[in-house]
Amino acid sequence: MNFLSFHLSLLSKLPKQPERNDPRETTKMSKKLNEFIHQLKEQLELFLSISFGVFLFVLFFQPFELERFDFNNRLLLVAGLAGIVFLLMIFVQMVFPRFIPSKTELRETAFHYFLSGFLLMALSATAFAFYLRFVGEVNITFYVMIKIVIICLAPPLVLRLHKAFIELKTEAQLLLNQNKLIEQKIKRYQEDILTKSIEFTSENNGESFTVVNTDILLIKSADNYVEIFYMEGEHLKNQLLRNTLKRIEQHLKAYPNLMRCHRTFIVNSLYAEKLLKSDHHYQLSIKHFPDPIPVSRQYLLKIRELF
Repeated sequence: MNFLSFHLSLLSKLPKQPERNDPRETTKMSKKLNEFIHQLKEQLELFLSISFGVFLFVLFFQPFELERFDFNNRLLLVAGLAGIVFLLMIFVQMVFPRFIPSKTELRETAFHYFLSGFLLMALSATAFAFYLRFVGEVNITFYVMIKIVIICLAPPLVLRLHKAFIELKTEAQLLLNQNKLIEQKIKRYQEDILTKSIEFTSENNGESFTVVNTDILLIKSADNYVEIFYMEGEHLKNQLLRNTLKRIEQHLKAYPNLMRCHRTFIVNSLYAEKLLKSDHHYQLSIKHFPDPIPVSRQYLLKIRELF
């Protein structure tokens, strides 16, 4: 028993195997890392462009006294300033927002953009001042500090303008998509309207006549009757019904292609060919119909929209 107890005590003193990581935590970390890499790929070109702009500005305009360095060392020094801007943009634009809870109202607000822009400017200005003082051996005066702040204002301004441009572009694309959907709905509606059969009835409902919308050429008033001219194949035909043009017009309100052009005529705009003017009178030429149709001044503007 003593021998067994001795071995059991030895086994109990052996170091325990480390607990395995929770696979859910690993998956979560991997997902966050992939999101970060994806976001970095999307923003990399913009960050590099802004950093390169800072590099070119400092190199060519020489706002700081770097004459003590030869050209190669000056290039490295200026590249260091661009590198500071690049790293701080990654931190402020990609790392800093991750410390803000996703459910908070601060995210994606004007104050958030102002805060991130101010933070980027402040950190860049501080890093520039220390870098120029201890690496570039530049004497940091009030005038130099003003130039540093002005240069460091450029990256957050460019980032905000880029953000606004992307938002406007996205909004414009959404509007275009909505317009396309509306146009498609209107087109489908118009096609349905044009292919729909219209039933005309007499005043006392004793007679009825049905014809497809697109086959109607015009409707003419004839005292207490209306005469409907329509196409049947390639032949022009007409149908007489006891009714008034005013009632027929009310009946055709759902068909925008059938338009009143005169107190005695309703025409199908699909067949309107030409608007003619003789002296002070206007007439409408209708395809397949031999005679011109008079146009009253009260309907003239609406008819002119067809041409």
